[in-house]
Amino acid sequence: MIPITEFKGRDVAVFGLARTGMAAARALVAGGARVHAWDDSDVTRAKAEAAGIPISDINSRDWRSFAALVLSPGVPLTFPEPHRVVTLAEATGVPIVSDIELFARAVNAMPATQRPKLIGVTGTNGKSTTSALIAHILKEAGKDVRLGGNIGDAILEQPPLHAGAYYVIELSSFQLDLTSSLRLDVAVWLNTTPDHLDRHGDMSAYVAAKKRIFLNQGAADWAVIGVDDHYCAQICTELTRAAVQHVAPISSGQALGRGVSALDGKIIDALSGRSEVVAELAAAPALAGKHNAQNAAAAYGAARALGVDFRIIAQAFTTFAGLPHRLERSGTISGVRFVNDSKATNANAAAQALAVYPRVYWIAGGVAKEGGIEDLAQFFPRIAKAYLIGQSAGDFADVLRGKVAVAMSGNLEAAVKMAFADARASGEPHPVVLLSPACASFDQFKSYEDRGDQFKKFVAALNEAPPKRNGGAA
Repeated sequence: MIPITEFKGRDVAVFGLARTGMAAARALVAGGARVHAWDDSDVTRAKAEAAGIPISDINSRDWRSFAALVLSPGVPLTFPEPHRVVTLAEATGVPIVSDIELFARAVNAMPATQRPKLIGVTGTNGKSTTSALIAHILKEAGKDVRLGGNIGDAILEQPPLHAGAYYVIELSSFQLDLTSSLRLDVAVWLNTTPDHLDRHGDMSAYVAAKKRIFLNQGAADWAVIGVDDHYCAQICTELTRAAVQHVAPISSGQALGRGVSALDGKIIDALSGRSEVVAELAAAPALAGKHNAQNAAAAYGAARALGVDFRIIAQAFTTFAGLPHRLERSGTISGVRFVNDSKATNANAAAQALAVYPRVYWIAGGVAKEGGIEDLAQFFPRIAKAYLIGQSAGDFADVLRGKVAVAMSGNLEAAVKMAFADARASGEPHPVVLLSPACASFDQFKSYEDRGDQFKKFVAALNEAPPKRNGGAA
């Protein structure tokens, strides 16, 4: 744990008691603050209280006594309208901060010689894999590495701050919205496509939140930024012109005269202006696909900015195991390969998976994001059959009708059985059943992790009771 001493002896409100809120409350208590923690859920409050978190109904307290409000990233800050606690804080002049902001202030309070290295990663897609890959490379280079933020343990649950440590922090737009003091030695922005517009209101607000990752950087710091979408390409141009920090463009779609490219399975380093092939991604099974090529290019750029030798990076690519629920190989039964890509919660993420395989038996559906799957039309010829589940099944069937054979499976267990039967009967060499839902999971599952775990459970069950052929509406 990283104790937060800034508010020692003062009253602090903490609202939202999921993973980050609980960590913030514990860190504040450890630092001597008087914590008043609250959540709208009775069940969540009870769990927090059982874990020793001081529970206090902040709705009935005098807000003028609070030195700060620590707000969970998932609580609406501005759109569609501020949560009532945000309104209360603003009306009484109480500063609103995140757990990331508490962490940043603790780092900033340290002597410069004791300050750890901070690496932040954001982007619509790929930030978890890239964060984990950077952490893996640094560990392979012998560094003292901690991985947290929007991945794994909350940042304040990490071991105490000290010189020589490297903190790799995955940062969502929600977290960045609430952060103003964070200065990253290396800030990585992978890509931007429409997402979370129900929270940010429009793309300009979403992009503005992401851009905050570069706040406070100086001449010694690095911005590693993708240039394969026009949002990030524009920001890269702005940063290069401003010349505040070093800028390393990265791409998986074009050869760059300066930066890092991932093309034809090769990582090409042109950071110095001279292009050199430095790694072969064919030797890195967990980094298949164009999207993972972009992740690898970004991780390479970040590691080189931190002084890691290119040969160590190339070797680390080959030993990276990948993350659960991201093109995770989940077994082979009767020659049929199963791939768990449950993390693909929007169409853009599903597109990355569909681009990897020339032909798939595709399981999709759930709570659709804005735009649905219309943008996946270029991949429809790759889909042998689609097995639709959840709330979006009807809408997805309408889009696919006449273009792709469809089975209205309804639920994941039925989809796995039907896809397996059809793939096994196809006679194709090594057919692939791909769960890449292009949807959020909350209509049928607790989370995308739960959805992926259920998929793996249903796949494992096929070994025990192979399904009979089960057709569906075409």
